[in-house]
Amino acid sequence: EKLLAAQRGGLKTVLIPKENEKELVEVPKNVKRGLEIVPVQWIDEILALSLESMPLAESIPGQDTVATEASKQTPVTDDHDDYARTH
Repeated sequence: EKLLAAQRGGLKTVLIPKENEKELVEVPKNVKRGLEIVPVQWIDEILALSLESMPLAESIPGQDTVATEASKQTPVTDDHDDYARTH
């Protein structure tokens, strides 16, 4: 139903939960026609695909040093093994 609504609404790209990807075989081809259906697992994937540019961190007076020090201590990785798993 949601893919049909997206198609009727003129959307070209639809993000779906990766765990729902297997259910796409049940969706008629005419509903999927013209839609780019992208399965996503993590919120950073959704943000990267849906925003024109990633938001910048807001600068808070007096906390710039704290944020800089924290970013030096904690490397940013794409490793999602430590994230909570869905059921």
